[in-house]
Amino acid sequence: MQKTKVRTFSALPRDHAMLDAVAKYHGLNKSATIASLVRREFWRVFPGGTEKIKPDRGAKVEGEA
Repeated sequence: MQKTKVRTFSALPRDHAMLDAVAKYHGLNKSATIASLVRREFWRVFPGGTEKIKPDRGAKVEGEA
């Protein structure tokens, strides 16, 4: 069994309330919601990936014919 790393973040109460609302809407927990939003934003900003993070094999990359 692999141990999970616990990571925390600081946010205003209003930000926590917004996160709770989005997580509930999507039926996810807060951690999964944050990860999903980060992934979506990452691929929006870096559609071809970065030096360390490459798109999955077979993924449609923006600008490809």
